[in-house]
Amino acid sequence: MDTMDGLSMDLERANLDKLRAAFPECFAEGKLDIDKLLGLCGEYIDNDFEKYRFEWKGKAECLRLAQKRSAGTLRPCPEESVNWDSTRNLYIEGDNLEVLKLLQSAYYRKVKMIYIDPPYNTGNDFVYADDFADPLARYKEVTAQTTKSNPETMGRFHTNWLNMMYPRLRLAANLLRDDGVVFISIDDNEITNMTRLCDEVFGEEHHMVTLIWHRRQMADSRNQDNASTDHEYVLVYKKGDCTLKGKEIDKSKYSNPDNDPRGPWFSADLTGLADKEHRPNLHFDLVNPETGIVYPPNPTRGWSCNRDTMKRLIDEKRILWPSKPTGRPRQKKFLADIGKQDTSFSSMLDVGFTTEGTRVLQELFGEKVFSYPKPISLIKTLIEQGSSDDDIVLDFFSGSATTAHAVMEQNAEDGGNRIFVLVQLPEKTGSESFPDICEIGKERIRRAGAQIAAGDTGFRVFKLDTSNLKTWDAAPIDPQAGDVIGELANRMNAMIHRVKPDRSDLDMVFEVMLKLGVPPTHAVTAVKINGKTAYSVGEGCRLLVCLAPDVQPEDVEQMAEYAPAKAIISRDSFADDTAMANAYYILRDRGVELKLV
Repeated sequence: MDTMDGLSMDLERANLDKLRAAFPECFAEGKLDIDKLLGLCGEYIDNDFEKYRFEWKGKAECLRLAQKRSAGTLRPCPEESVNWDSTRNLYIEGDNLEVLKLLQSAYYRKVKMIYIDPPYNTGNDFVYADDFADPLARYKEVTAQTTKSNPETMGRFHTNWLNMMYPRLRLAANLLRDDGVVFISIDDNEITNMTRLCDEVFGEEHHMVTLIWHRRQMADSRNQDNASTDHEYVLVYKKGDCTLKGKEIDKSKYSNPDNDPRGPWFSADLTGLADKEHRPNLHFDLVNPETGIVYPPNPTRGWSCNRDTMKRLIDEKRILWPSKPTGRPRQKKFLADIGKQDTSFSSMLDVGFTTEGTRVLQELFGEKVFSYPKPISLIKTLIEQGSSDDDIVLDFFSGSATTAHAVMEQNAEDGGNRIFVLVQLPEKTGSESFPDICEIGKERIRRAGAQIAAGDTGFRVFKLDTSNLKTWDAAPIDPQAGDVIGELANRMNAMIHRVKPDRSDLDMVFEVMLKLGVPPTHAVTAVKINGKTAYSVGEGCRLLVCLAPDVQPEDVEQMAEYAPAKAIISRDSFADDTAMANAYYILRDRGVELKLV
């Protein structure tokens, strides 16, 4: 029987297991021989200290922080949610570093698209100051603050920002599907470092494009340098085999006024792009074979094709001859000749302005509640390119929840069933109406969902907290401070019941789901078994969780009738050790795995 340890997925062990399965010869006495592994891959140690590396103070510690297992959980909040029983969307309050760790088991390689709009590091942005020793304690401390700045005068201006972003991107990359794509908004302050980070995390060869978003409608006249920065960037990286969808060609210019059997066409210019000195073959007189009227070439640009091609176009009746001698011949361009009905996605994003984002949010709330939200049209454009159908869209710097708003609108427009997963730190706002950013985000989704009223506009709210399971107090006992034996006995007695007394059954059920890799959007149904309450998780009873007291063998027999993949029962639930041992054999004989909490 396995016992749950209350920790998130062990990423280091998972990675080692993959390497051990692929390269068993690179392990000796349980340790990885990195030199041998590199040699098998054609990389040989040459002690070349001059090779290019992207390094900064704290990078190694950041990686250890990303790999460190979380002792947290996500506690359900049905009272703050919308359509709790039916929705597949998630809104999670908490430090995204810990939340991303907790999502690893349930969402590993399941997310199709990630969009984030992280702090731009302008000096006043909130910086997540992580604590390697106790991240959850640090989270509790941070949520009590109004803000934390990162001024350039600190001397670690870029370092602090890199230490914040690196472990989060590492964890996020694990969640992307093999055909996943990530979009990251950023400005000039950290575009260089963000590109280097993404090159390292996702691979330089997986950089698809850097989009330039025209964000400002009017130039800024207040800049002391008399230069208005009217753009931001969106970095686009793919996980593996992924392409953008492009844009469908504009068919509005095609028509068929002369009922040409070849179908719709439009009139295209025949003027070229080179003078006679550089392209003499494009400079010749063009003669209408029916009227004999001669049309000379444009003296500085010539025609768009040579004599042979022009003759073919005339023979195929693709040349439109002007009704007046002073006119210019043009070419019929047929829609049927276009093999690809779409164009590549342009790196220039002329969609939405910052003012649009502000206006939409103000109209929704009737007041200004958030500064510089991204416009919905921008995020919808990215969602259209990076996702479809039932894809999961993740945003772990969700801010005012523009991504959720955009996902719901895009689903309503194209009939998709995309799922959003949003994560946001509850930063204090100083407002009485909305004391933290999470309250703004949740209320926005409620109001936007009521307006859209199509598809899944609900969401389940979860909040980051410490595990529902008690942990052993390993602090040293000072023999001079009092009764050492008594203190040790108190600590042992406190561990008799592992589940914390202030936590509900639902708290525990959702922690079990997360730790066992079941998304917290699955249905949880209370069932009665011989008068005791248990919980069936997912369709077909994927898990059966029982936390009720005095569980007897006959109760376990009834649990087995539900044929769950796993049965999870609290140690405290069994009447005695004999009942627990019997439960193991009863379930084993039915092909059901038993796990204890």
